[in-house]
Amino acid sequence: MKRNFTLTPYLMCLLLIGTLCVPTVEVFSADVLDPDLVLYFDYEDFDGDTVVEKSRNGYDGKIDGDVTQSDDGKFGKAGKFASGGFLDLDGSTVEAEDIPTEGMSIVAWINVESVTDMAIFNARAGDNTWLVHPEARGDGNYRWLNRSPGGTTIFDIRGGENKANEWIHYAGTFSRAEGLAVLYINGENVGEEAARVGTPIAGDWGQGARVGRNIDDNRPFTGLMDDFNLWKRGLTEEEVNDIMNDGLGASLTAVEARGKLATTWSRLKAN
Repeated sequence: MKRNFTLTPYLMCLLLIGTLCVPTVEVFSADVLDPDLVLYFDYEDFDGDTVVEKSRNGYDGKIDGDVTQSDDGKFGKAGKFASGGFLDLDGSTVEAEDIPTEGMSIVAWINVESVTDMAIFNARAGDNTWLVHPEARGDGNYRWLNRSPGGTTIFDIRGGENKANEWIHYAGTFSRAEGLAVLYINGENVGEEAARVGTPIAGDWGQGARVGRNIDDNRPFTGLMDDFNLWKRGLTEEEVNDIMNDGLGASLTAVEARGKLATTWSRLKAN
């Protein structure tokens, strides 16, 4: 569910005054964030029946069922998913330029209640293609998969040891240019696969996109989730470990990547 931002003249004046009164290092604008960051849920802000999305793209997650805020997060708060609850992102309304096709990375801290099939994120294209499966699996491992239009599998990695009732860092990355997908668990490479085909990832979320449950209402995520982020490029191992250790920190902002101003997400969360 994408937010629409409208500034009245009054609000514009307040924003200008506030900007002039705050030191430059503390000012945040959309161009500070890495443009490849599509979704970011830190679960610090719930607004009625939505969880506020922090990438500045405005794709807030509409709560469907039982998703509440927990104080037991890896970084501050966390989302607590129970009884099939999930976040609905209204996938058919996501802008085409925000849908990953040339690469994708999905990163999150998860703390599952049991070892069973659980979807961290799921999206389905208009042609019925299940285009992504980042999962904790009931057979005791984790899964990372992307598909091309028409349902052709680009890669399907399964590795690591699925554990319940402890925080685990999940990161799946894929770069079409490099032709390589990697699954990292707790920052370690537990499986990689060369792309089976050279085609892009399916480019629409026409039948929906969700955090915490498949589009067909299967594989519900049950437990805690924190610092979920989705990218439209393949992150490096160094970036994965930076996010794991520090959350979305200065090294992953667009400005910092170009060696300019060091502005951190931790400041954003603190303010």
